[in-house]
Amino acid sequence: MFSYEMFICVLAVVCLMGVPRAAAASCEPVRIPMCKHMPWNMTKMPNHLHHSTQANAVLAIEQFEELLNIQCSADLRFFLCAMYAPICTIDFQHDPIKPCKSVCERAKLGCEPVMKKYNHAWPESLACEELPVYDRGVCISPEAIVKAEAPDVPYSQDPSKCSPESNPDFPMDSHNSNCKAVSDQCKCRIMKLTQKIYVRNNYNYVIRARVKDVRSRGHDLGVVVEVLDVLKSSLVNIPRDTVTLYYSSGCPCPALTASEEYLIMGYENEEKSRLLLIEGSIAQKWRDRLGRKVKCWDQVSRSTSGRPHNKRCH
Repeated sequence: MFSYEMFICVLAVVCLMGVPRAAAASCEPVRIPMCKHMPWNMTKMPNHLHHSTQANAVLAIEQFEELLNIQCSADLRFFLCAMYAPICTIDFQHDPIKPCKSVCERAKLGCEPVMKKYNHAWPESLACEELPVYDRGVCISPEAIVKAEAPDVPYSQDPSKCSPESNPDFPMDSHNSNCKAVSDQCKCRIMKLTQKIYVRNNYNYVIRARVKDVRSRGHDLGVVVEVLDVLKSSLVNIPRDTVTLYYSSGCPCPALTASEEYLIMGYENEEKSRLLLIEGSIAQKWRDRLGRKVKCWDQVSRSTSGRPHNKRCH
């Protein structure tokens, strides 16, 4: 965690060096448990959602705890804390800095499909359209906060340095212990695929695919696959060619290995025409028998429309 006396550059629009003690008269220490490990430790009430005290803000932000637990977006915690416990500085006491629109959109992209699975919508109070764009006003994002004279961060603390695309000095030794430490932080939950789980999860797409590459571009982590067969179509077009499946967090779960062939079940973001690998998505090594089962399960699911059924697929 960075100390409050830090070097903050807000997207090249404003740059603050340290914070005078006089700010303490208006700022207060962050006491919201969910936000105590943010790169700032001082906030000001009322927040952007009009909570008059941190105690009120705690009750409201707790509703997102389950989303944070499933890690649907690497930006969600930062975005929520920037809204519920906004950073307080001497220069922005009257108008606390809001999170950038792009941060909100990344959090929404990863988590809204999960919320829709349980018949919940992205809250209107957190509408991304109401937030500033970085080149038109002052806003804050994870990549805009840096520490003065920051020491070199080891691979085990900076996952981006374990990507050959983002780090030219990436250690090509696949057994590098520091990069292994990063991968160990992402513990993917292995879910056994059953008929009950398949029907309950109501996947938007099911494909047979061969993995070509796992890559990271900016804040997007995705896997490029060659589609060999479409077992269940999506509203998003699935070409019989290469397509990218997007993860919703910094951890590539479910884990996929290059050159391997899988049965992949996931969800979609129709607005952005993306196929997603989010909480509940499953990828299993391809077996002809498994493919036949899934086709049968899909037929059962569509014919019963959620009603109890006794048909078994073998």
